[in-house]
Amino acid sequence: MRLPPYDKFPSISGDKILLRQIQFSDINDIIEISFYDSIQATTLTQAIEMQAKINVDYSNGNSIHWGIADKLTNKIVGTCGYYRGLDKGEGELGCVLLPQYRGQGYMTLAMLLAIEFGLNNIGLKRIWAITTKQNEKAIKLIEKLNFIKIADVEDNEVEYELRQDLNLAD
Repeated sequence: MRLPPYDKFPSISGDKILLRQIQFSDINDIIEISFYDSIQATTLTQAIEMQAKINVDYSNGNSIHWGIADKLTNKIVGTCGYYRGLDKGEGELGCVLLPQYRGQGYMTLAMLLAIEFGLNNIGLKRIWAITTKQNEKAIKLIEKLNFIKIADVEDNEVEYELRQDLNLAD
């Protein structure tokens, strides 16, 4: 297993997107999708504070959080990463996309890159995702990526786990 932090923060390039470290200059654009411990930022100050906590978690080896940047504009369109379980060889994969970029394939590409990194670079043995039962778009996405529902959990949420014995979606 190769846990964070790394000598250099990993940037992962795909055809349309780049998973990269979030910079201070990005934060104003992502206030509405800035979360920490399931609490959403409502101000720039809160988003900055949350990003600082996320950076500490990364430095402590507990998570890795990427901005999803459009390669043409370098604008952050969303975020994704692993937020729990790395010390056990597992990773909870989470993601959020700015509303104006939904339905354009960004998150599918980002999740595929993050999954590949988790399996092949970190060495995760298990990847899981949790969402609310009402989040139909997230459920559709994670099922498309070969996650299977394994449990109903508290707060009206469901847990999915990646089936590694299947081929990942194209």
